[in-house]
Amino acid sequence: MFKNRTIRLTLLILIVAMALLAGCSSKGPNGNSSSTNENGKKTATPDLELIYATAKDINDMNPHLYTGSMPAQGIVYESLLENTEDGIKPLLAESWEISEDGKIYTFHLRKNVTFHDGAPFNAEAVKKNIDAVQNNASKHAWIKLSTKLLETKVIDEHTVQLILSEPYYPTLLELSMTRPYVFLSPNDFINGETKDGVNGYNGTGPYQLTEHKTDQYATFVANEHYWNGVPRIHKIMAKVLPAGETTFLALQKGEVNFVFTDDRGTDSIDVEAMNTLADSGKYQIVRSAPMNTKIIVANSSRTDSPAADKAVREAIWHSIDRETISRELFNGKELPAEALFSSNVNYADIDLEKRAYDLDTAKKLLDEAGWTLQTGDEIRKKNGNALIMGLYYDISSFSQKSEAELLQNTLKKIGIQLELVGEESTSIANRRATGEYDLLFNQTWGLAYDPQSTIASFTSEAAYYHATSGIAKADALYKKIEEVMISSDEATRELHYKDILTIVHDEAIFIPITNGNVTIVAPTSLKDISFKQTQFELPFERMNFE
Repeated sequence: MFKNRTIRLTLLILIVAMALLAGCSSKGPNGNSSSTNENGKKTATPDLELIYATAKDINDMNPHLYTGSMPAQGIVYESLLENTEDGIKPLLAESWEISEDGKIYTFHLRKNVTFHDGAPFNAEAVKKNIDAVQNNASKHAWIKLSTKLLETKVIDEHTVQLILSEPYYPTLLELSMTRPYVFLSPNDFINGETKDGVNGYNGTGPYQLTEHKTDQYATFVANEHYWNGVPRIHKIMAKVLPAGETTFLALQKGEVNFVFTDDRGTDSIDVEAMNTLADSGKYQIVRSAPMNTKIIVANSSRTDSPAADKAVREAIWHSIDRETISRELFNGKELPAEALFSSNVNYADIDLEKRAYDLDTAKKLLDEAGWTLQTGDEIRKKNGNALIMGLYYDISSFSQKSEAELLQNTLKKIGIQLELVGEESTSIANRRATGEYDLLFNQTWGLAYDPQSTIASFTSEAAYYHATSGIAKADALYKKIEEVMISSDEATRELHYKDILTIVHDEAIFIPITNGNVTIVAPTSLKDISFKQTQFELPFERMNFE
């Protein structure tokens, strides 16, 4: 009898111990634990960490300005709406209505949402954020909604109205962008504003910024109170490393375990390094569908530059060997681009003149325009001015540097001297805004935003005004852009876009190279890797380790 009692007691102790262990944690397929909170809800797994390499610091995370890293901002802050493959969908707004005249947008907000600091997300918070953006209007002139929004009105705790001066069809799309119409805790505002800085970076998104050491790293931890479910990956770290061999070696050693094409289109490692990592069996390469068009922007307004001459721009277009660039630099993963937008972009599937790689045609265009090459000379001249231009590229981008060197060698064959200048992306953006350039690398906004966002920037001094303002049909172009943005008739809108795209194509001010995509190098154990409709964000919250 004593023996039976001992056995029963031992079994009881084992059962209780197993029950306690089961209540504390459970192991995943890879031995990683996931836990539950006091409410029985699944929480983030503490020992799962993703460390991505970035050539640039995340900088100021103020979502109402433009120096911060967009991939980082994309996991901290959220907008009212989300742009998806199936169109505009609810995010912080559950539903909305548009008035018959197209001037009033009424949004019904999601309830029980809080900012990272615990402050409630409600109509007052929406109004405060949008008003802060509008109070810094000159900074946001590139986004046309900012010029048409008259008032943000609180209807009740979870209902807000936006009142516009006139109908504007891209309103919902521009409200879904990574910035500036996203939401920061009102507690982080300084004197009711954000234009002169903020006190913190508390959004409503799936991750919260918990630590930032400038030019070293930034740490983001899963938001345990996220309204859409706690992310499976507990911690994400952005580690600043020089692009190239340093990042490649860090991946091999496991010091970082994730790289991707960033919001500037910068690649931290080249294709050969990516393939080497994939061949090791430890990493996988995942690429998105074509997202954007990589281009060379020509400054048509700088009268002392050869780039102001249409014939020179056309000659450059004919001198780019896109097939070789696609094959040699991208292993065929980025396809040659023939126009500003690929045909899968809305309104862009139109017939435009094809300009093939043809150096004889390029020479003929230059000859006819008066850019002649005298015997013994290597550089063409016109009226005593040499055909010399500067081409600015992102110093952190291997592909841009390689493309620039290839084009430099090709143009030398037809009498054009190209001086290559590698600069930080912020410096190039400043040149684009001030017009202090002949040629520079850039990219279209991308599948989620185009054609309207890139086209709207044609009139913005912060973007492409200096590229467009010097062409013969500049006034007609700007009028068409104004008309298309307020058009409510689909057929009329199609005609306007066709005219706009034809004008800039004929003027050769945006010289296409390849159709770019987002490329990720990640551990083979990382699952559910996907993409958004934009190259500026990644859905880290959907990913998980096997």
